[in-house]
Amino acid sequence: MKKLLLSVVAVAGLVYGANAQTEKGKVILGGNVGFNSTKVEGAAKSDVSFSIVPSVGYFVDNNFAIGTGVGYNYNKQVSENSLNQAFVVAPFGRYYVGLSDQFKFFGQLSVPMAFGNNKIVNDNGDTGAKVASTTSIGVNIAPGFAFFPTKRIGIEVSVNGLGYNNLNVKNEITGGEVSSNSFGLEANTFAPKLGVQFHF
Repeated sequence: MKKLLLSVVAVAGLVYGANAQTEKGKVILGGNVGFNSTKVEGAAKSDVSFSIVPSVGYFVDNNFAIGTGVGYNYNKQVSENSLNQAFVVAPFGRYYVGLSDQFKFFGQLSVPMAFGNNKIVNDNGDTGAKVASTTSIGVNIAPGFAFFPTKRIGIEVSVNGLGYNNLNVKNEITGGEVSSNSFGLEANTFAPKLGVQFHF
C-alpha cells in the first residue's frame, strides 16, 4: 500500500510539473540569435549579418501568454555595397493545447516590426552615407510543438505559417518613397525552426 501511495504521488508530481509551465502567472524567456559570414570572390571583406532578438512573455491565463521580443538586425553586404540595420520589436500572443503530459501544440500570432536604415558600403567595406530609412510591419501566424523534458525547459519545433508584411523605404536623397506588400503561406516542414524556451 505504501509503494502504491508513493507511486501515485510521484505520477501526480510529474503531471503537475509538466502542466505547470503554462499556468497563469508563469514567465517564458527565449529569443532568436543568428550570425552569418560569407566570403565573396572579388570582395575585399566578407559579407556579415547577425541578429539578436531576446523575448519575454507572461501567462495571463492558463496556456495563454503575451509578450514581446526586442532586438537588433545587422546585414552588411560588401559584395552589394550596402548595409542594412534595424531596431526590431515583435509583440506576440501564444496559446498552448496539451497533447500529453510533456507535449503541447501551440499557435503563435506575432506582429514583427523593424525600423532601420540603409547605408552605402564601399569596396573596402567602409560605411558611408545613409541613403534610405526603412519601416517594416508584418503579421505572422505560426504553429508548432513544444516538448517539456523538465518543468523549466521547453524544446520547440515550429514553421513560419501564414504571413503578411508591409515594407516602406524612404529615399533620403530624393525624398521619394516606395512601399511593397507581401502575403503568403510559408509552412515549409522541411526547414522547421528549432528553439528552446525557459519557463519560470
